[in-house]
Amino acid sequence: MSFGLASRRAAAAYNEVSVETGVSGADPHKLILMLFEGALLQVGSAAIAMENRDIPAKGTAISKAIEIITNGLKISLDFEAGGELAERLGALYDYMAQRLLYANLHNSRPALDEVTRLLTDLKDAWAAIGSATVEPAR
Repeated sequence: MSFGLASRRAAAAYNEVSVETGVSGADPHKLILMLFEGALLQVGSAAIAMENRDIPAKGTAISKAIEIITNGLKISLDFEAGGELAERLGALYDYMAQRLLYANLHNSRPALDEVTRLLTDLKDAWAAIGSATVEPAR
């Protein structure tokens, strides 16, 4: 086994343990942040794969991003308590999934960049909500 392959496997194992540890110890707010980060990571991976003309890797990364957005972020919305805001976020998540499908079918870097901007804006807003609700240390 080459050193590169061994180091990639070690990094993958570390990431898996790191994610599992982070999830088990995270509060609901942190879990949503982790979903945003995961979706952003996958969209970034898709962009790199697109640049490298690695079609299978691009498709896999986009599929993972869509999965995180639709079965992670969207499914976590409370439409009853969230009302119109939850409905608008749900529609935005659907839009992002459609843009990712478009990016995959048409090798559209602008579509990936658009989804990255939307996810980043939402992640930053979500992070600000969390930091605003944290009690200052005494």
